[in-house]
Amino acid sequence: MASKGNLTKVRLTESMLQLIQTSGYSGTGLNAVIEHAAAPKGSIYFHFPDGKEGLGVAAVELAAKQFETLIAETAVSAGGAAEAARAAIEALAIIVSESNFRLGCPVSVVTLEMGAESERLRQACATAFESWITPTAALLEANGLRAAEARSLATVIVSTIEGAVIVSRAMQDTQPLASAADIVAELINQRLESAGRTR
Repeated sequence: MASKGNLTKVRLTESMLQLIQTSGYSGTGLNAVIEHAAAPKGSIYFHFPDGKEGLGVAAVELAAKQFETLIAETAVSAGGAAEAARAAIEALAIIVSESNFRLGCPVSVVTLEMGAESERLRQACATAFESWITPTAALLEANGLRAAEARSLATVIVSTIEGAVIVSRAMQDTQPLASAADIVAELINQRLESAGRTR
């Protein structure tokens, strides 16, 4: 069972993550995090001695784990790589839509805002993206692609999803995500079919 202190740390991280999604990293103050988490005032510096940057890194790591879990779950439940990618994108579309287009990818938000300002945050974001590219590449490789091609295609897929989330939020319409799902699934099937012919 988690201790009270650990539960507070988790609440602070979850609150930071939610606030980054709605207000951005720069627009999220520590007082807002404390209020959102209903945490004691001194708790942030107790759990995150380096303050906002450390809390931001924890939030990015949490976001990475959440999407990594989504990838793993869709890979298990879907019939193949194309279906898994489509299911993951459709799940993201539901999240974006149900939040009234207020929630997006916090990793892209932090990258755009702080990538040139904080090497620690940039590295955390790079690690997060890598944690999504690697299992996607592994799934594509398991479905018949060679390692280098699987890695390249996985990078394109993650990049496409990130862009589609941003455009969907701007337009307040999930159509960009729906289009991304169609194109990504088609691309995967084409690559897998081509790989089958050349083997």
